[in-house]
Amino acid sequence: QVQLVESGGRLVQAGGSLRLSCVASGRTLAVAFMGWFRQAPGKEREFVAGIRRSDYSTNYADSVKGRFTISRDKSMNTVYLQMNSLKPEDTAVYFCAAARWGSPLVASEYQYWGQGTQVTVSS
Repeated sequence: QVQLVESGGRLVQAGGSLRLSCVASGRTLAVAFMGWFRQAPGKEREFVAGIRRSDYSTNYADSVKGRFTISRDKSMNTVYLQMNSLKPEDTAVYFCAAARWGSPLVASEYQYWGQGTQVTVSS
């Protein structure tokens, strides 16, 4: 099992920045890919960004490209999401997720999830 704990979410004004953190524990060596998702009220959970253990390669949703950056420490026990130029439409609960294989962009292909951290962007 892998446990994930997110932190860093808060209220921020539009145009501001936040850095989210996700700390993984347990059988972390089994994790091949880690992703960030978000879910706004009344909407489905959507992929935001992901990073691969093997080569540090990354994927981003079009809506966040150029504004968000995902990174990790060497062990991949901590993954970060740096969010710049935040917009009100970025308001959501942000979830960290871990996958044992592939580089998935859909929530159903992840085996482990954190509890989420609330990000609210005021206009």
